[in-house]
Amino acid sequence: MHYERNQYSEGFSICGLIIAGMFLYWGFNTLTTGFFSIFSLWWLGFIFIGIGIAIISGQIYALANRSDLRNVVKYEFGENPNASIEEISANTGITVKDVRAIILDLKARGELKGKFSSKTGEMKYTQVSQPPEPVVETVEKEEKKEQYCPSCGTPVKKEEAMYCAYCGTKL
Repeated sequence: MHYERNQYSEGFSICGLIIAGMFLYWGFNTLTTGFFSIFSLWWLGFIFIGIGIAIISGQIYALANRSDLRNVVKYEFGENPNASIEEISANTGITVKDVRAIILDLKARGELKGKFSSKTGEMKYTQVSQPPEPVVETVEKEEKKEQYCPSCGTPVKKEEAMYCAYCGTKL
């Protein structure tokens, strides 16, 4: 598997599919109506269709590659349950931004459980599993002003925390 920078968070795009649809429409429209037949440019339809197919295949590859990247991060946590985001990034070559996004996706799917240490940034209480049924979390109200993680929005309960306990982002 070949990884490119920010491939996980920016790889798939609905706009890319819309643009591919436009190229396919222009290509088939050019071939069927002979729009450019005045100029003998009917072959442009094949070029438009080729561009549209290339964009669609790139989008399909991006979707397929996302599951591979999730599996790589799950494997890393399985091998080293106390790993930090930076360690996983260094071991896999995936950017820190993408590792954070993958961890949040894995946690949302229920495939990764655990919290990050608010002092060291390392994962603790790690459990890598298959997706279970959804878990409902309760929110406790506090009278003091709460600090939130800038990456995932989780309330930071400890004032001396240097890392988010949910996603491992440095505060």
